[in-house]
Amino acid sequence: MNEPVRPSALALTPLLVFLALFFGAGLYFTSHGEAMGFYQLRAPVAILPALGLAAFIAWRRGLKPLETLLGGMGDHNVVLMCLIFLLAGGFVEVSKAIGAVDAIVALGIGHLHPALLLPGLFVVAGFISLSLGTSMGTIAAVAPIALGVSDASGLDRALVLGAVIGGATFGDNLSVISDTAIVASRTQGCTMREKFRENLKLALPAALLTVVVLGFIGETAPVQTLEPVSPWLIVPYVIVLGLAMAGVDVIIVLSLGLVIAGLFGAFFTDEFGVAAYATHIWEGFESMVEIILLSLLVGGLGALMKATGGLAWLAQSIGRFARGHRSRRAGEVSIAALSATTDVFTANNTVAILISGGLARDIAQQHGVPPARAASVLDIFACVTQGVLPYGAQILLAASLGTVSPLALAGHVHYSWLLGAITIAAMLWPSRRIAPQVA
Repeated sequence: MNEPVRPSALALTPLLVFLALFFGAGLYFTSHGEAMGFYQLRAPVAILPALGLAAFIAWRRGLKPLETLLGGMGDHNVVLMCLIFLLAGGFVEVSKAIGAVDAIVALGIGHLHPALLLPGLFVVAGFISLSLGTSMGTIAAVAPIALGVSDASGLDRALVLGAVIGGATFGDNLSVISDTAIVASRTQGCTMREKFRENLKLALPAALLTVVVLGFIGETAPVQTLEPVSPWLIVPYVIVLGLAMAGVDVIIVLSLGLVIAGLFGAFFTDEFGVAAYATHIWEGFESMVEIILLSLLVGGLGALMKATGGLAWLAQSIGRFARGHRSRRAGEVSIAALSATTDVFTANNTVAILISGGLARDIAQQHGVPPARAASVLDIFACVTQGVLPYGAQILLAASLGTVSPLALAGHVHYSWLLGAITIAAMLWPSRRIAPQVA
């Protein structure tokens, strides 16, 4: 029988070391005139001292650091993310090579008024994510279109990718087939329908406000293409987006997209043979090496911190705060803090909800927070944090596809920031009644 994990604040220090090294180096080089300051010390290298410290802490506590590290790196969710990264990289590279991105820009978004480009990307990403139930799959499918729009219109890449991430977060947070929504509703004891209704009260105003904000920012020119393109080249994207909206698994969607893009390239593009196709796939894989390495290492670091009691200490501290304040407002704030902070230390919103769900339910019961409200707050703050986390999978995927600094990109995900602000305002605005004492 496994012994309970002893809470330890020291177990959280490895992540702080990683963040200090990565962001400290990035800020230092940027302040000294280096345009790509955050690429001078690569994240997979910056995390190595943190892994060493985490392994040492685990060894001092009598654990097996290597087994724990490998277990975290081989976690199902981590490996699935890495596979998505590979397929997304290959699909993006092949799509660019055959001219599919140019075709999308010319035949679709190119006819929009410049002020509607960013709102249009946000709405498209939101609809697909709502149908697919995953922000990662949505970003992988829509980001290439967004980058084509950026290049053709003069929009900042961080702006267009931020709009895509925001839309993907909006849909993922509301989707009834999203893993985060399912876990949040189950851990809090409410139905998906109840959770959806509660979420919609906060997510819809944030989405509408985001559309307005996106309509006023970014200086653009009408999208123009330099050469005529075949309309048939948009078919791979149409198929990918259609399968995504039909709820097909993202791995199948991207795999089919990769095959179909190759076939259309062979028929409609000169000198696009098997060798060129294989080369572009490999180039797409190569573009994802850094994010895959970081995802694996972050998974291992999270497992070490969990095994040594870091996450247990975090939950204990927030639970202690919640017990010291007896109101519904305090309960909701505690659940929000628990969800967001756990996601910071796990870089995975689904895992964060799984870890904090039990304690969040206890807090909700003690403070009179309805189950649907607790599930909504739990899901919202895990998704909000994940949407702006510079080392989270969503930001890293978009940053890798667009060659944009993760930190710069995090500041342009307007929806996540607005959703967090609106939810906090909703929790603090009304007067909360004192919750009944629980024996």
